[in-house]
Amino acid sequence: MKKKILLFTFIVLLLVIIFLGYSYFIKNNQSIPINSTSENIVFTDVFEETSLENSLNKIVVELPTKEDSHVKIAVIGDIMCHNSQYIDAKTENSYDFSYVFDDIRDKISSADIAIGNLETTFAGAARGYSNYPQFNTPEQLARNLKDFGIDILTTANNHCMDTGYSGLESTLNYLDEAGISHVGTNRSYEEQNTILIQEINDIKIAFLSFTYGTNSISIPLDKPYAVNLIDEELIKSQIELAKAQKPDIICASMHWGIEYETQQNATQENLANFLFENGVDIILGSHPHVLQPMEKRSVVLENGDTKDCFVIYSLGNFMSGQTKKNTRTSIILNIELDKDGYTGKTTIGNISYTPIYTYKSASTIKKYKVLDIPKAIFNYESGIDTSIVQNNYTILKNEIERVSKMYEGFEMN
Repeated sequence: MKKKILLFTFIVLLLVIIFLGYSYFIKNNQSIPINSTSENIVFTDVFEETSLENSLNKIVVELPTKEDSHVKIAVIGDIMCHNSQYIDAKTENSYDFSYVFDDIRDKISSADIAIGNLETTFAGAARGYSNYPQFNTPEQLARNLKDFGIDILTTANNHCMDTGYSGLESTLNYLDEAGISHVGTNRSYEEQNTILIQEINDIKIAFLSFTYGTNSISIPLDKPYAVNLIDEELIKSQIELAKAQKPDIICASMHWGIEYETQQNATQENLANFLFENGVDIILGSHPHVLQPMEKRSVVLENGDTKDCFVIYSLGNFMSGQTKKNTRTSIILNIELDKDGYTGKTTIGNISYTPIYTYKSASTIKKYKVLDIPKAIFNYESGIDTSIVQNNYTILKNEIERVSKMYEGFEMN
C-alpha cells in the first residue's frame, strides 16, 4: 500500500514539474515583430496565436471553393417537314427555312444549350425529297437549325428509317457537317456506346434517346446498333455507360405515347418511373404531335435517398404542316440547372415555357412561321402587327388559355 502511495505521489509531482516547465517555456518565448525596436517591442502570446479556434478558422477560410454554376436549356418538340413546308422554302437554286424561326430566334439564343427532335431524314436530293409517310427533307434545314441555335437533335423516332439505313447514315453525316450533335441513331456499335456529353458552365449533362419503333421498317440484321429502341436492357446499359462519365444530370429523350392524345398513358408513366429509378433526371417526350402534361417531382431511390426529377410527356410539334387539332401549338421549354459550388450538387431549378404556334399565312410565299404566342397577341392588340387576321387572333387567344391551364403552376414567359 505504501508503495502505491509513493508511486501516485511521484506521478503527481512529475506532472506538476512538466506543467511548470511548459508555462516557463511559453512565458519566455514571446514573438517579436521583425521591424520592432527595443523601445516598442510588442509581445504576442504564441499559444493564443496558434489556438485551436484560430487554426480551424484559417482552415475554413482556406478551403478551395468554386462559384455556383447555372445552365439554361431550351427544348423544342418535333421538327417535321411536309411537302407544303419545303415547297414554301424553295429558293431559286436551293432551300431556305430560316424565315420560319425569325419570331422566336431570341428565345433560343438566350439559352446555354438548345435541343430538339428531328422527325425526318436527310437522304439527299438524289433520293428525291418526299412527304409523309416516308420523309426526306432538303438537307439545308440542318444548317438553318444550326444557325437558329440548335445544338443537339435527337434522332431516335418512328421516322428515322424512312429512307432506309443509307438515309439514316446520310442524316447523321449532314448533321455532322452542320455542327449539330445527335443522339439516338448510330453508324456503329462504337457510336451507340459513346454517350453524348455536354459540359456547360461546369455542369456536365449526359444525353440519351430511345424510340418505341420505326413504323415497321426493318432495322438491318447486321446493324442492330442503328436505332436505340425502347428496351429495358438497352436503356439500363446506356444509363450505366452515362454514369461512368460522372455527369451531374442525365437527360433521356423518349419517343413514345399515342398520337394526338393530350394525356400520357400508363405505359409512359411506368417507363418514366423506370428511368428515374435507374438514374435519369430529366425526360423529354415526343411522338404524340400534341402537348401533354409535365411535372417536377421528388423521387425516392432504393437506398432511401431522394432526388428532384422532371418529365414532359410530349412537347408536341415544333414545326410541321399538320392541320389536325392541337398539332400547331407547342412550347419552347426552359429548364434551369443549378450547381452548388461548395457541395458540387446539381439540382433542377426553375421550369418555364413560351407557348408557340405554327402560323400559315395567306401569302403566296414564305407562308410558314413559328410564332411566339404572347408576343403575337400583344403585337396584334397594340396594332404593331396587322398581318394576323381576327380569326387567327382568336385562335391564339384560345390556345394560350388552353396551354396555361395545362401547365398551371409553371411560369409562362
